[in-house]
Amino acid sequence: MTCRARGFTLVEALVALVVLAIVAVLAYRGTAALTAGEAQLAAESARWRTLDAVFTRLEADLRQALPRPARNGARVEAAWSTQPADGAGNTALVFSRAGSEFSLEPGAAGQRIGYRVRDGALEVLFWPQLDNLGDRVPAAYALVDHVASFRVQALADDGRWSERWPARSEDRLPRAVRVELILDDGLVLARLFALR
Repeated sequence: MTCRARGFTLVEALVALVVLAIVAVLAYRGTAALTAGEAQLAAESARWRTLDAVFTRLEADLRQALPRPARNGARVEAAWSTQPADGAGNTALVFSRAGSEFSLEPGAAGQRIGYRVRDGALEVLFWPQLDNLGDRVPAAYALVDHVASFRVQALADDGRWSERWPARSEDRLPRAVRVELILDDGLVLARLFALR
């Protein structure tokens, strides 16, 4: 009797290929889901780092606020100014702040700085010096995109919050500031900063 070598039939080979194809598709989908999840997590982490940096910068600027008015051309501007800047209720914030005591730059003795929303981005504004002899245009730098609203309220000595400052001929800095940043996706970030 002769032994015949037995191999796979065509049907068995096709079934094995189908099983391997299904396993490969499942592995690909799993890898794609992990990659997409990692990319989304990295984007969300970068977003929160950016927002943290914005509020850290804002707090550092607010802590250096000076109760010194500034000249802008022929007019004198209040040391601290908040006012609604557009129909959406966004606030324009402009104030005097201390410059670096270790710097020999022109703005070292103080600087005018501001924050505003323009074209869906929160911008920081820098004037070249504290007192401007002409109507100089500030340099603007975008800090964060996808901003729906930026609102600032100032706390007066009588305990009332106001969207406009100076209020009732107050020439001092507000006692505290409430900052609210609303992003396009509806996320609301609010911070309270004591100034004095």
